[in-house]
This record gives sequence, C-alpha cells and structure tokens, in this order.
Amino acid sequence: MKKIKRIAILCLAIILFTPSAVAAQENKGLALTIDAKSAVIMEASSGEIIFSQNADERRAPASVTKVMTMLLIYEALEQNRITWDDIVTVSEYAASMGGSQIYLEPGEQQTVRDLVKSVVIASANDGAVALAEFISGSEESFVDLMNKKARALGMENTSFKNSCGLDAEGHFTTALDIAIMSRELITKYPSVEEFATTWMDTIIHKTARGEEEFGLTNTNKLVKWYSGTTGLKTGSTGEALYCLSATAKRNDMELIAVVLGAPNPAVRFQEAMKMLDYGYANYKVVKGELPGTVVGAIPVAKGKEAEVAVMVESLISNVTEKGSNTELEGQIHINENISAPCEAGTPVGEIVYTYEGAEIGRSALVIEEAVEKAGFGDMAGRVLNIWLK
Repeated sequence: MKKIKRIAILCLAIILFTPSAVAAQENKGLALTIDAKSAVIMEASSGEIIFSQNADERRAPASVTKVMTMLLIYEALEQNRITWDDIVTVSEYAASMGGSQIYLEPGEQQTVRDLVKSVVIASANDGAVALAEFISGSEESFVDLMNKKARALGMENTSFKNSCGLDAEGHFTTALDIAIMSRELITKYPSVEEFATTWMDTIIHKTARGEEEFGLTNTNKLVKWYSGTTGLKTGSTGEALYCLSATAKRNDMELIAVVLGAPNPAVRFQEAMKMLDYGYANYKVVKGELPGTVVGAIPVAKGKEAEVAVMVESLISNVTEKGSNTELEGQIHINENISAPCEAGTPVGEIVYTYEGAEIGRSALVIEEAVEKAGFGDMAGRVLNIWLK
C-alpha cells in the first residue's frame, strides 16, 4: 500500500512539474500552452503580462535582435543625429554579413530610409550593420549602445554581441526582454508601423554596374494573415530555431506576442496568432485620463495670470479580464499654489489611480502653459479689478 502511495505521489509530481503544467501554474491555470521553447503575451500600454511560458529562459533570438537595432535607429532619428535622407556608404564588413540580406556591395551608397526599410521589411543583416556603423562608427560601438539600452529598460537577461542577430557565443535574450524592447519601440516610435506592415516594396541598388531594382517582401506573414497586425520582427537561425515578436492592435488594445524556439516557421506564426486571439478574447484594457486632459487649475502667486490649467502628464492603464465592469478610479492631488515665473510642464501634483481598491499607478499633474512673473502694471490692474468688483 505504501509503495502504491509513493508511485502515486511520484506521478503527481511528474504531472505538476512538466513544462506545460508549470506554464499553467504561472498563468493561474489558464488553458493555453505554446509549442515553442518560451513565449509571453504583454499588453503594450501598461506593460502587463497576460501569459508567460519560460519567459525568463535565456535563448538565442536570431533576427528579433533587430528590434533593439531599430529602437536605436529611431532614437538617433528623433535626436537628429541622423536623418532619413543621409547617405550611407556600405563597408566591406557590412556587405559580408550573409544570412538574410539585400546583397549590398562594398562602397554602395544607400539612404538611411531605404536601409531602414530593408531592415524592417526584409530583415537585412547587411543593412542593419551598415546603419550600426553609420550611427556609431563601428558595429562594436553600436552593440555597446544596445546593451546600455537593454540595461536602462530593465532587460535583466539580455546580452547582445551583434546588431543583426547571427548566432554568437554570449548573444542571448528572453521572451520577456523581447517584449520589453518591443513595447518601447512601438509605443515610443509608432511610425515604425509604416514599414512593419508593408508587405512588398523595392529599393534601388546603386553600384558600378548601374542601378538595379531589388524587391523586398515582409518576413512577417501575419501582415497578410492576421487582422490588426502592426508588426514586428521575425528571426531564425540554427541555434535559435524560429522566433517572432508579433504586435497587433484591436479595439484600442495593442498586444505583443513573443515566440522563441518554435520548431518550424508555420508553428511560429500559428502560435503567435493563438496567443493574440487568446489575449483579445479574454482581456480588455481600462485606461485613465489621456495625457493632456485638463483636470483643474492652480493659483499662481505673483503671476501675470492669476491661475493656470493643470493637466495629466501620462496615461495609466490596467489589464483586466473581460466581463468586469469596474473602471479606474482617480484621486486628484493638486498643490495649493505655485509662484511665477514657471514653465509649462511644471509638476504641481499627481493623480493616483486605483482598481478595485488597489493602487495600479500614478501620473504627475503638470501646468498646461508657462506663466510669467507679473509686473507692477499687472498687479495694479488686478487690484483695481478686485476693487471694482
């Protein structure tokens, strides 16, 4: 009898601690398992995790690496360190990348725009390295920026060794970290969607032989297969197997579904669609006031204006299961007054949001416009108006 009990306990332990069972426990018993080494679903506005399966397992990410490369490219564009029309001369090193490429030649010149288009649409390794060298002087320096950005974003299990995602010793990340950098890219630079949702396009090779048109086809089949797709990046190598960071937006909710280590390309897309369907079928987002919403006013001591409007600085949102009618509740705290002069955007309080009694986030409250210090004439006129009233 004791032997039978021991066998039963052993069987139960095996059931409980198989990867699928652990994934189910991680996700509160929800009926979703993914045919891949690791996976995660994140809601973009809040960064909340809806589902995870081995999300912190370090794995080779293949060309999904380029999400970070793209993030730094768009950051350089925003900061005017480069422009869309800048001309990039392709180095011999960049042209030698192999793998997924657009067959750039040493000395060939391309605009930043066409190289970015090639990286986002066709996952061009040679284009990614050419841009990395253009921005930082060398791929090595650019990779240093990638790792610094990863640390700044809290990507605790990531180490980049190149800008394009070719297998390399010590080059790894996780499904969770990919979701984090994907969120940063699509929320901070939503214009990436222009290229990420383009199915086919062309560039012109400009070489010693003359000009030749080269076709680009999106490696992300969800652009054609899944309604609401906004991007983002595929990847595959011998070590990484088949990977994908898929983003989609429906009913004002944007989801990020990351699949790492799928056994084949079809499964990669199939599992991503399953994850996105699951998220949209079971969850919704409740949001606080939009940034820029005026929620009150504050007196300005010694100001040219007696008071100034106060507005919400950032969006706070929360993911909840469908069927719940609870909304966010916001409690506003505004300082008694401020003194002029003061600049637009000066913090003067905060709005604290709760959901079902629990705090889920805070946004600063800031003044809408700058207020100059009042001169003698302003003060005299104000006193006169008060007296006349």
